[in-house]
Amino acid sequence: MANLKRNMIELVTDVKEGELVTKKYLTPPFIPLTVVYTAIDLISEIEKENKASEKDLIDKLIDFVAKDLYKEQFSKDELINGLHAPDAIGVLQAQIMFIAQGQQSDETKKFLEKKN
Repeated sequence: MANLKRNMIELVTDVKEGELVTKKYLTPPFIPLTVVYTAIDLISEIEKENKASEKDLIDKLIDFVAKDLYKEQFSKDELINGLHAPDAIGVLQAQIMFIAQGQQSDETKKFLEKKN
């Protein structure tokens, strides 16, 4: 159990002279199985999604990622304001897929290798 999978998210914290300032966050080293149950429920909601509830679903994804997955290392507002709009939904869904299926991005793997 020593080599537990972790995931990463990179958020924009500022834009200085046209350059993005970002910060990378890692999930906690241990994520309990209960978090998977919540992720599975969210995936079910995504699959059933109708247009009237799209904003509510995005709010639930944001809440899950900030509170349950990253344990409030950043606020919901920091997450909302730190994601590039065209990529935001994909980034949030990738976070859910990490929990539900253990899919770790190549970027995360490389970051963790450098960190260790």
